[in-house]
Amino acid sequence: MPPALIEIGLPVALIFIMAGVGLSLKPDDFKRVLLQPKSFFIGAFCQLAVLPLLAIATIAITGLTGELAIGLFILSLCPGGTTSNLYSYLAKGDVGLSVSLTAVVGFITPFTLPFLAAWAISHYGQNGNVIEFPILKAWLQLIVVGVLPVLIGMSINAKWPEFAKKASPYISWFSIAVLLLVIVSICFKLGSKLVDYLIMAGPAVVLLNLISMIAGYVIAATLLHNDTQTRTITLEVGLQNGTLALLVTTSLLGNEVMSIAPSIYGLFMFISAGVFTAWVIKKHKTS
Repeated sequence: MPPALIEIGLPVALIFIMAGVGLSLKPDDFKRVLLQPKSFFIGAFCQLAVLPLLAIATIAITGLTGELAIGLFILSLCPGGTTSNLYSYLAKGDVGLSVSLTAVVGFITPFTLPFLAAWAISHYGQNGNVIEFPILKAWLQLIVVGVLPVLIGMSINAKWPEFAKKASPYISWFSIAVLLLVIVSICFKLGSKLVDYLIMAGPAVVLLNLISMIAGYVIAATLLHNDTQTRTITLEVGLQNGTLALLVTTSLLGNEVMSIAPSIYGLFMFISAGVFTAWVIKKHKTS
């Protein structure tokens, strides 16, 4: 993979993506957390606790080991992104709840991801391959690329709301394009080993994505009894910020093998979210 794409391109792309999240945010989105605390905390619990636990269970069930397991777990620690907001809109979900979850969980992630990723490396790392995780560097970089751009985006939205409204959709498509570019670069770098890694990591990735969406749907439907919010939480749990996961695995850790699971997940989640959205729309029309 070209070094410039990792060291410069990926962080810059993520800054734009997170600024895009900020462009869609208003102070009222944070007030919604206080006005509708139940739906928010259920969504946040599913994303911050249920998803990582499901990742641990999936790794154990599928027998995933080493760097592939670490990469999948790091992916489970990432928040949703602008893509989850887009799909929530298409699925006629609660877009306000989606944006609130993306924003608040995004603010929490810099404080949880470095420590949990360090645990995963010590737990799943193989004896012959010692990997150091730079906790302080990771925290600082996540603040710079994940929190500050959101605040800047919010400031732009407050001052120039029309510009923010027009720019947000382009940021969503930009995030998808960047993710695909990085994934293609990783595939070329791995070369002949790619197929072997896909065979090893693919089943675990697909399983995690499907069971996380099912778990999100069941938990939200059982506790909220609100179809609109249930759709949103399902998508928030199933759609992760794959670009952030790739930033951690390629830029901070410099490990292409760890990037395999986030890359596969980044592609498959569009399929599962698309199928779910189509099912929701069809169900909505027939009801």
